[in-house]
Amino acid sequence: MIRAYTIASGKGGTGKTTVTANLGTALAQYGRETCIVDTDMGMANLGLVLGLGETPVTLHEVLAGKARVEDALYEGPYGLKVVPSGLSLQGFQNADPQMLKDVVRELTDRCDYLFFDAPAGIGTDAVIPLTVADEVLLVVNPEISSLVDALKVKILTEMIGGTVGGAILNRVMPGSTEMSRKKIEQTLGVPIIDTIPEDADVRRAAAARTPVVVRSPGSPSSKAFRRIAASLAGIPVEMEPGPAQEAFIERLARALFRREPNV
Repeated sequence: MIRAYTIASGKGGTGKTTVTANLGTALAQYGRETCIVDTDMGMANLGLVLGLGETPVTLHEVLAGKARVEDALYEGPYGLKVVPSGLSLQGFQNADPQMLKDVVRELTDRCDYLFFDAPAGIGTDAVIPLTVADEVLLVVNPEISSLVDALKVKILTEMIGGTVGGAILNRVMPGSTEMSRKKIEQTLGVPIIDTIPEDADVRRAAAARTPVVVRSPGSPSSKAFRRIAASLAGIPVEMEPGPAQEAFIERLARALFRREPNV
């Protein structure tokens, strides 16, 4: 049975897109059919971090009624399915967020796990992704502004009949004492699913347009992402995934260097 999650935060810059890309990839590493969708149609970044910045068909065209969902499906590492949003403002203006529910119905037969990378804030575009998932997972940083905005999203989700399954505490500095885990749980009223440490490998992976769980599988952040993915799937954690398939590496090389890689 498919499980759909919306990754939300309220505040921009908490790492929602990074979490979405890496959780989706980690589940694909575990052999689960997984699809991730960029519902941040105004400030799309999910495709960029996966080397899909110049895709001919995106969620914009699907939500404008100009393309089918399958036309906007692209392959990521380990067979991960990706539906990126477009980068043009014109495409954003033409897209109808209300059609997202139709996209969800189309994808339910194609995967076991479905993740939506939600826009920041609590505007109309951000509310709709909160309504289409089984659970909303909050991505928060250990700082008061992030918690306040995440709390607003939690309250809004519950007001519209949704469920917040928990929070992922992201970008935690080693030895940080700014806010305790217990205090954060008390503030948000939901459990902390896990903690992802501040990790320079995440920035390096973003620059290379590939998930950190692929580029640096032994890094502290990668281990955290795989723990969370295993927890969501109810399976044991595998600390050493196999290499990503060659097709993804070749496509990524073309995205980075704009030419065919040497064979």
